[in-house]
Formats: sequence, C-alpha cells, structure tokens
Amino acid sequence: MKKLILLFVLMVVFSCTDYIDKPKNLVAEDTMAEILADLALNDQATFTFKDTNLEAGTRYVLKAHNVKPADFVESFKYYVMKQQMKGIAENAQEVLLKKDPKAEKYVQDKLKSGNVPNLER
Repeated sequence: MKKLILLFVLMVVFSCTDYIDKPKNLVAEDTMAEILADLALNDQATFTFKDTNLEAGTRYVLKAHNVKPADFVESFKYYVMKQQMKGIAENAQEVLLKKDPKAEKYVQDKLKSGNVPNLER
C-alpha cells in the first residue's frame, strides 16, 4: 500500500511540470517589447508606403536587435503559451508612445471617443 501511495505522489509531482520547454535562446521580455514596437512601426510604414517590403523591414528590425528569426518565433510561442504576451504587448505600446510623444494624444482621443478596437480574444 505504501508503494502505491508513493507511486501516486510521484505521478502528481511530475505531472505538474510545464507543457512547453523554455527555448535555448529565449529573447528577454524587454527586448521582445522593443522588437514588437519596431515591427508595429514597420507595419505602418508598409501600409503608408505601398511599394515597401514588409519582409525586408522585418529582417532589418530583427537584425538591429541581434535576434535570429527562429529565436524570435520560438520566444514568441513560449510567451504566448505562458500567457505573458499581453504584458509584453503593453510594454511595446509604452515603447511606441515614448518614441512618438504625439501618439499619446491620439491614443487618448481614441479612448475618449470609445472608438478603440478590442484586441483580446
């Protein structure tokens, strides 16, 4: 009976591990926020200037932060699975607002008018 209880306790202990392993080259949360902010700016540039290349801009942003694309993708998946991406996205928004102080007024105006898209699913 003691062996059965010990086996049950061990099964409970080992079943409480994470479902996703931490990537070998995990991008830090602050760096991830900066990359997301730069990718948002890149996305707006390609929206504004139709002849620009989104892929080239994405490669430039990752190279500027010394992050390999595979490391970024794995880190992104890890943070999403750990449910930490919302905080990182909020930090990215703060980075964007620091880069463009005029954007703060635009965001506040949108919030007051209630014309803000719901990004949560």
